[in-house]
Amino acid sequence: MFANNSLNPVKRFRLLIGLALILTLALMTAGTILRLNNGAQACPDYPTCYGSFALPADPTQAASMIHRGLAGASFLSLLGALGIASRHLRHQRALWLSTLAATVLFLIQIPLGAVLVFGIWGRLISALHFLLSMLALAALTSALALTWLPSAESPLRLRFASPFARLTLWSTAAGLVLLISGALVSALDAGQACPTFPVCLPAEPLGWLALAHRSVMLITGVLLSLQFRRAWRSQRSQTLTLPAVTAGFVLFFGQGLMGALMVLRGFPVELAGVHALAAAGWVAANTLAVLGVGLAGRTTEEETAEAQETLPLRQRLGDFYRLNKPVIVLLLLVTTYAGMVVGGKRLPSLELTFWTMLGGALAAGGASALNQYIDREVDKAMQRTAKRPIPSGRMKPAEGLAYGIAACLTAFFLLAGFVNLLAALLSLAGMVYYVVLYSLWLKHATVQNIVIGGGAGAIPPLVGWAAATGSLNIPSLFLFAIIFFWTPPHFWALALVRRNDYARGGVPMLPVVRGEMETRKQVFVYTLELVGLTLLVPLFNLAGSIYLISALVLGLWLIGVAWRVLKQGGNKIAWTMYRTSSMYLAFLFLAMVIDVLV
Repeated sequence: MFANNSLNPVKRFRLLIGLALILTLALMTAGTILRLNNGAQACPDYPTCYGSFALPADPTQAASMIHRGLAGASFLSLLGALGIASRHLRHQRALWLSTLAATVLFLIQIPLGAVLVFGIWGRLISALHFLLSMLALAALTSALALTWLPSAESPLRLRFASPFARLTLWSTAAGLVLLISGALVSALDAGQACPTFPVCLPAEPLGWLALAHRSVMLITGVLLSLQFRRAWRSQRSQTLTLPAVTAGFVLFFGQGLMGALMVLRGFPVELAGVHALAAAGWVAANTLAVLGVGLAGRTTEEETAEAQETLPLRQRLGDFYRLNKPVIVLLLLVTTYAGMVVGGKRLPSLELTFWTMLGGALAAGGASALNQYIDREVDKAMQRTAKRPIPSGRMKPAEGLAYGIAACLTAFFLLAGFVNLLAALLSLAGMVYYVVLYSLWLKHATVQNIVIGGGAGAIPPLVGWAAATGSLNIPSLFLFAIIFFWTPPHFWALALVRRNDYARGGVPMLPVVRGEMETRKQVFVYTLELVGLTLLVPLFNLAGSIYLISALVLGLWLIGVAWRVLKQGGNKIAWTMYRTSSMYLAFLFLAMVIDVLV
């Protein structure tokens, strides 16, 4: 798309506009929380707080200054991006105009923010402030997307010729009305006048406004459901459209769930923040969906032909099941449940267990699907992975990407809504760690990929601990450390068996880079460290004698297998180590659970 001499400017632009987008999402979330805490006027002057730029000791005033700091950082990033676009990318008019539009909207927001601080027309200005923020977010999303997409010269040639394209426009229009009504409901606190969900019998005009907003939400939900259904029939080959529509669908219903729980639970601040972030995410996803549909410009005939491509339902369901890597998910759920029991010192309730396990399974399965989408070309070259749904061709890459995004988002909403926000954030951190830090970077960058990347698989017991207690402490980190030290010998044993596969795939696993003997030594060393760590657990009152005896016996068993790996070598014993280490971890955490309960 871009000429070679524009590669560096494009990368710099992408970095700055992406940073501005992330900061804007954080800014909008912080603004919602600040408004619910009545903090807009906590600092009576602007942009300082009582004449100082220092962070105040008062929490509300400090939150107000952080909000202003996020606004300033976002605007500076945007100005830098606009400078690069104006100097190097002016010929890409759609990209430049999107960046310019976002900048102008931010400039308008600055005096509006000052007006809110001084208390002039506060509620109406607050609604306008919110709507302009959403428009700026859409412009930022467009600018970032156009650095990867084929952007046309001005005017941008978007074609909406098919029924699906027109449905997308109708969904977007309904969403705009929903945002406007939602901004008014939020600014006027109309939700308080309609305290039951989904319907109420309003006693005042504000209640009717809230009811109208919910009616528009219903209409928009129906349109998005139709769009979602058609996308999975006729857009399965569209790598932008299908994931964007799917993400928008989940984000819409996720923020609806958060909104309903806010009403039922008396408007807690943490749910308000998630609600605002989900609404902003939905705007971004919908913007990408419109761009994807318009730029593809597909005809009715093309979409009809794709919709007629069908596979047996049983095979489709089996492929989606395999996309989750169910064996790995099951092992992670064992550690999650152990974290719940050890942290809470008792069996968790069935309700808490259900939502935590469901959220954990979706998070792990979604991250696995995203990993398979990222590694789809590498998987083709490896015998072990060539028959996976995406590299085998049974599933289109867009389907794997869309499913992974949907599962991860659903996991976050379920954990935030029915468990607690800390558990949801930890789960999100694990997904980002695995997908971004490991799959996109470490796996192909360093021989220490498994060592550093092991932190992703070590987060589930922390999710379980947070689910049961609502907090973390130093002892909980021992559960993290056990899995962190367990990961290298487990996966290096597999790498010994599949070293030729990894070599063909260009993955710098330890046996490929440093040889088989060095890998066998490292497997044994890490096994000794792991077993030593597990024997320290009782010192922190996490478990007692039942666990200690079990850990000792299991540890001797694992060390024995690792010693054979070191001395004998060969694929057979390496495969035994791989299988044994999986059983070792499951039995170890099971012993911990039994010890706590007994």
